[in-house]
Amino acid sequence: MTINVGVEDYQEHFGQPTHDDQRLFELLTVGVFQVGLSWRVAAGKLPVYRRDFAGMQIPQVAALDEPDIERISADPEMIRNPRKIRAVIQNARAIRTIQESGTTFADYMWGFVNLMPVITDDSTLTHSRFASLVAKQMKQQGFTFVGPTVTHMFMKAAGIIQS
Repeated sequence: MTINVGVEDYQEHFGQPTHDDQRLFELLTVGVFQVGLSWRVAAGKLPVYRRDFAGMQIPQVAALDEPDIERISADPEMIRNPRKIRAVIQNARAIRTIQESGTTFADYMWGFVNLMPVITDDSTLTHSRFASLVAKQMKQQGFTFVGPTVTHMFMKAAGIIQS
């Protein structure tokens, strides 16, 4: 099921805790595409991501292959960075691996904070030592394009880190 949420809703709910795998995947995707851009610009492409990435359905995105990457890269409305497009697909595959192990992506992410959001004093932080540690663990799990900044912003968007 695709979460039918507009960009305005994401901005309104940015930072609100979510335990929904689908929403977390969309937020992670925005984080991947946000590199070099603003969160607002990357989030503004959500309708394009949903259209080009099989409704952002995790199993379907995980099954995309090279012809799909070429198709997505050809969309003039897409942020056409092939590395980012491949990262979204690889991240869907990493989420599937987590789900197939018997847990949810939400439980995996919230497990880093024992189900309690981390509260920071500085809302201007774009990365943290904690996010660096989480990013390292995520990379070991098969995620890509999840450096400290992407991971920090993703966790802020998901309400895992709050300020």
